[in-house]
Amino acid sequence: MSHSHPELSTPPALPKGGLRVTPLGGLGDVGRNMTVFEYDGRLLIVDCGVLFPEDHQPGVDLILPDFSSIRERLEDIEALVLTHGHEDHIGATPYLLRERQDIPLVGSELTLALLDSKLREHRLRHTVHHQVREGDKITFGPFELEFVAVNHSIPDALAVAIRTGAGLVLHTGDFKMDQLPLDGRITDLRAFARLGEEGVDLFLTDSTNAETPGFTPAEKNITPVIDQVFRESTQRIIVACFASHVHRVQQVLDAAVAHNRKVAYVGRSMVRNMAIARDLGYLTVPEGVLVEAKELAHLAPERQVLISTGSQGEPMSALSRIAQRNHNFVHIEEGDTVLLASSLIPGNENAVYRVINGLARWGARVVHKGNAMVHVSGHASAGELLYCYNIVQPRNVMPVHGEIRHLLANGELAKATGVENVVIAEDGVVVDLIDGVAKVTGKVDCGYVFVDGSSVGDITESDLKDRRILGEEGFVSVIVVVDSVSGKVASGPEIHARGNTFSDADFEDIKQPIIDALDRAIAEGNTDTYQLQQTVRRTIGRWVSNAHRRRPMIIPVVIEA
Repeated sequence: MSHSHPELSTPPALPKGGLRVTPLGGLGDVGRNMTVFEYDGRLLIVDCGVLFPEDHQPGVDLILPDFSSIRERLEDIEALVLTHGHEDHIGATPYLLRERQDIPLVGSELTLALLDSKLREHRLRHTVHHQVREGDKITFGPFELEFVAVNHSIPDALAVAIRTGAGLVLHTGDFKMDQLPLDGRITDLRAFARLGEEGVDLFLTDSTNAETPGFTPAEKNITPVIDQVFRESTQRIIVACFASHVHRVQQVLDAAVAHNRKVAYVGRSMVRNMAIARDLGYLTVPEGVLVEAKELAHLAPERQVLISTGSQGEPMSALSRIAQRNHNFVHIEEGDTVLLASSLIPGNENAVYRVINGLARWGARVVHKGNAMVHVSGHASAGELLYCYNIVQPRNVMPVHGEIRHLLANGELAKATGVENVVIAEDGVVVDLIDGVAKVTGKVDCGYVFVDGSSVGDITESDLKDRRILGEEGFVSVIVVVDSVSGKVASGPEIHARGNTFSDADFEDIKQPIIDALDRAIAEGNTDTYQLQQTVRRTIGRWVSNAHRRRPMIIPVVIEA
């Protein structure tokens, strides 16, 4: 079960009757999930999500899947199927719709409602909606789709079965097998078994928790812990969780009623999403428990509960601002309790601990996953995945949604249950299902597409490298004026440094060597300003590296006068 694909080239033309599967995101990292299915010249897309940037991607707001491999074929897209309403599955949809606005969107009631509010934010009017629920069947071109209920950390999640002439594909989306879910909607293993009886040719399974042994604990296990936090708290309680975690918010609302507290939402996305969930009946808000955040401040601290965004330590989130004491109207006091009711997304640990330390500094008690059972995952652990493989008995398995180690662990589980053909692919790797056998046949371009403010895809890896150098080493600017007649340095070099420990006086020693180097270059016939700038850059760069062991960004300017 190899996963190394260094020699792959552009895939050959798809043979008639074959199904092509191309993941454009979500295989190799946890986020920006997007998979393209091709059959008979037509395309079906499952999910279109974003990835959130890490510390080594400064200034980046979001990372999108790379649409370049389908950009010439937008008219061939029959539909975009959205398995559930999390950002890493729907967040890039507005960017795809900018390229073709009338792509039919298929999803459950809550998923489409969350997406609609996102499209309004992007000022996109989109009318081609197909609302589906478990058990529904719907056909787009050569793709016959059937939807299956799955349990996840957001209501209304769906797996999708895709039937084509090449065979039956089952894509789980994100799922787990909570046997006692808060909304009573369990993963439909009977449907999985029925599809297994029909014969699943390719099974795409969520790998996020494939390394975790056993079964993911039930959401209900958290209820007594939340209740205990409320029982022990003598002042205000602030709960931070994902803005889409309807079940977690429901548990907090119920606890607030039981302990005679009022609740307010803090954070724009939390306010928006919970209003949608309430209007559609996915969130039950008991009478009189919810108030505006500003009204909450007039109540005694022991009657206040705030539900906030920012459980991942996002710098601009409500919780981060509260921890830094610069939130408009929420000021942390000694004795307050902060409950971080979410997991740590890999790469966010430092940001989260920074927020925890900030809150603790002001005297808050912080309850988090490290010291209490306040979060359970939304993904199936190894035991559940084994269970699924035994029920479905697929001919071919292609693990999806996870980093490489998760995909490999998931592949090993499939093999342990007797699946003979496990295909480990990464983003851009093309897998063809032909005559019932899935195999890697090539690779398409598939890089990260960075969103930075209003610009999409303009930022490159080399720009990020420049930003990292600027952030870590600062910059040095050198301005020299050269007399275009005599070819001598007329004034300068004027040297300034920013973002590092150099003072302007530190550069006295290097000014004469720069003048000498320029004189030599001009004497050799190099009068082009670009070449002279490179001479300045090399001379000062070598000196800074040797004398100070630093490598700042050097910005040389040579002016001819």
